[in-house]
Amino acid sequence: MRPAAVRGHLDALILAVLEDGPLHGYAVIEALLARSGGALDLPTGTVYPALRRLERAALLSGTWSSVGGRDRRTYTITRAGRHALAGQRAEWTEFATVVGSVLLPAGGEV
Repeated sequence: MRPAAVRGHLDALILAVLEDGPLHGYAVIEALLARSGGALDLPTGTVYPALRRLERAALLSGTWSSVGGRDRRTYTITRAGRHALAGQRAEWTEFATVVGSVLLPAGGEV
């Protein structure tokens, strides 16, 4: 999948994978890859800045821990993040419905 196709949806995708529980940054990348069947193979340079942005917006909270002598930040979705995700899901559903009504053939079959 083209990285440009994810633009505008990355925050919702990250919030969605963190809805299942706390993850460190690289595990977020792995979860996106797994849940998308390999289609969302996003570089760290895309995901880590988004994690920091979501944390600054109080949609995520982060804590540092040391694992095997390496520091890593684990992210948890906040109540505000869950609320934002619900709104983004509603927007996505409406968007997909409208775009589908235009792009799909009149009979609804591809």
